[in-house]
Amino acid sequence: MAKRGGFPGGIPGSMGNLMKQAQRIQKQMEEKNKELEAKEYEASAGGGAVVVKVSGKREITSVKLSKEVVDPDDIEMLEDLIVAAANEALRKMEEENAAAMSEITGGITGFGGFPF
Repeated sequence: MAKRGGFPGGIPGSMGNLMKQAQRIQKQMEEKNKELEAKEYEASAGGGAVVVKVSGKREITSVKLSKEVVDPDDIEMLEDLIVAAANEALRKMEEENAAAMSEITGGITGFGGFPF
């Protein structure tokens, strides 16, 4: 007679338990993603002369420039400061997202190239 609820020769019901756990983790990740997308991250460059805010959706939501950093003879410096502040804000957002997902999955990042 065949066993029910598991792999042949395996622990009955273990596949069902694994599926339930995967569904619970997926739901937690979806909820955390919604929470993180609603957040805003801020970073500055040039001693606060340039401030950039990004959303959890990876969109720049605001750029603030102080008057003293706007020099028509040195546009390249202003461009570099904006890029630096934007990259730092995005890095902060990505770091928090990765930490939150790692907390949910217990550090599992994938298996065989497939993300969990």
